[in-house]
Amino acid sequence: MATPTIVYLHGFRSSPLSAKAQLFVHAVAALPPDLRPRLHVPPLQIAPAAALAEVAGWIEREAGALAPTELTLVGSSLGGYYATVLAERCGARAVLINPAIRPYDDLRRHVGVQDNLHTGERFEVTAAHFDQLAAMRVARITRPQRYFLLVRSGDELLDWREAVAFYAGAHQYVAGGGDHGWVDFGAEIPAVLRFAGCGSGAAAD
Repeated sequence: MATPTIVYLHGFRSSPLSAKAQLFVHAVAALPPDLRPRLHVPPLQIAPAAALAEVAGWIEREAGALAPTELTLVGSSLGGYYATVLAERCGARAVLINPAIRPYDDLRRHVGVQDNLHTGERFEVTAAHFDQLAAMRVARITRPQRYFLLVRSGDELLDWREAVAFYAGAHQYVAGGGDHGWVDFGAEIPAVLRFAGCGSGAAAD
């Protein structure tokens, strides 16, 4: 069997330097070599269409020969929205962490100039970005067993109940309290890695 590949997609105003992304990178690096997946944590472009196209291009070049069960998209917040779109297109697995369900609506309050929380880079959110997000929308997931949803009921930015309803039938973990950032996410990484096929107890497709 080929080495599993995981693509981690960060959220809005975030980067590969985010706390969750770095926890994930370090957890993967700490695995024994025979259990360690190939991990790709790209910086995502601001324009949604460009971000999705760039990740899709990497998957086609670097993971196109893999069986769908050997590729897992892990997405946080807006990255969860992208992960769902890509999983449906590729037939891959996806792990969603406090995912955005309707970013084309929820992000409208951020229109205008914004700062990346980790790099300090300034960028502009425009109406065209919302149109791009709406255009790639997945109306309903297929084969829910390919999905693993993790949400916190204390998420202050997104309604966790929308995610639970959208990913009905998927593997789901609803943790009480917490927040959108999920600062103690390290405790959940072993379950994510098992779902991605790393180690014993991997999820069936």
